[in-house]
Amino acid sequence: MDAVENTGEGTVRLSSPAGKWIIATTVLGSGIAFLDSTVVNVALEAISAEFDASLGGLQWTVESYLLTLGSLILLGGSLGDLYGRKRIFVYGLVLFTIASALCGLAPSVEFLIAARALQGVGAALLVPGSLAIIQTAFHPDDRGRAIGAWSGLSGVSTAIGPFVGGWLIDSVSWRLVFYINIPLAIAAIAAALRHVPETRDADAKRPDIAGSLAAVVGLGGLIYALVEGPAVGFLEPRVLVAAGIGVVAIAGFFLVETRSAEPMMPLSMFSSSQFSATNGTTLVVYFALGGAMFLVILQLQRVLGYSALEAGLAFMPITLMLLLFSSRTGALAQRIGPRLPLTFGPIIAGLGLILMVRIEAGSTYVSAVLPAALVFGAGMALTVAPLTTAVLAAVATRHAGIASGVNNAVARIAGLLAVALLPFFGGISGSDALDPEVFSAGFQKAAFGAGVLCMLGGIVSFFGIRERHEHKINVPPSLDHPCQSVSEMAGAGAESSV
Repeated sequence: MDAVENTGEGTVRLSSPAGKWIIATTVLGSGIAFLDSTVVNVALEAISAEFDASLGGLQWTVESYLLTLGSLILLGGSLGDLYGRKRIFVYGLVLFTIASALCGLAPSVEFLIAARALQGVGAALLVPGSLAIIQTAFHPDDRGRAIGAWSGLSGVSTAIGPFVGGWLIDSVSWRLVFYINIPLAIAAIAAALRHVPETRDADAKRPDIAGSLAAVVGLGGLIYALVEGPAVGFLEPRVLVAAGIGVVAIAGFFLVETRSAEPMMPLSMFSSSQFSATNGTTLVVYFALGGAMFLVILQLQRVLGYSALEAGLAFMPITLMLLLFSSRTGALAQRIGPRLPLTFGPIIAGLGLILMVRIEAGSTYVSAVLPAALVFGAGMALTVAPLTTAVLAAVATRHAGIASGVNNAVARIAGLLAVALLPFFGGISGSDALDPEVFSAGFQKAAFGAGVLCMLGGIVSFFGIRERHEHKINVPPSLDHPCQSVSEMAGAGAESSV
């Protein structure tokens, strides 16, 4: 199918066979990427047992995926706009399939880490493309419902990930967590080639390659120093070199974004107090979320003796509460403004994290895990959708895609930093970091710290977010066409399912 220029006026109707195929294909493609972002936490204990991996090895198993995905997701959306959204979506699926096979075949934790980084590159190509395809293919009258269907179905795919992953790990092997991606990705590729129309933007600008490379190198250097420093010493030459490279590259990123006519992350957007405050809330809330979820799954398996399936099911109440109530809290934020939900939501979620301190050896699910899950889930259900509302309220409608893309990148980078920093702050480091007693003691400190930090997000929201729209952000005209960055909204589905 030949590529056509995007006019913003798709013709496909949601009720038509073509519309149903497009929804099924994009959900299947993005769903495997969203699933992998959650299910791997459940597999970490099994991976540690097989490879005798240290805590640093487990951190890198998660971090390598988040690093490439978070750094390149904005670039992936731009490449789709320029070269064709279906083409980049399919390329991403092919790369993700190859990387998944390599993960399943991994003979060592080092090999697995490299394959996971490759998976993240594939996800950065396919995730933005999935929503961009819907945005450009469907008739304007059906577009909202199509996006809603994509978001809901993608959320379900992520919700069942820990359950399916835990069952596969307990029944066969952790390797099936990656192998299961292969037939699903092949089916998505075949459906995309046959049923998805190709579109691209005639006025799409050159992708910000320099900014993307600076982001990858900068974040990679800093994360290396933060993960390896506690184990080998922060004064170790390789740690110092990595930290130095990271700092220089991050400075270079901001320099590139300031001087570029077509920046990946327009820094002028942060001149809005509401946009800055909302992203500040996003940073601390998703830092607390990412770090706590990484640690609590290990706490359940290593200290309390949960199986992979039991650990995967333990926090299902959080996901169910998000799926059931996020749309309602989003509507509430539209009606009363996002300030109050974003004040009380993070505070309640923080209380849920603090309750996780009670998850220790000898505690039961009903007495310790479930109360924490319910309180935390209530707080996140009150937080997730209003965050999007607040981001969009800070910008003019024509800039919604860019604003949402930047906010999504902030959320992913927050998780990346959390997995590196929170164990260190909890004192979980060194060769005995995974010893049950040492790990449990550090988990208590980390969970409490994550809870306090999450509450801080509510304070930031109270003082920084206004009730009414600002619409004061000036974005360079080159970034102002309708679908340049709307594809980057794709992370919303994943974020809403923990």
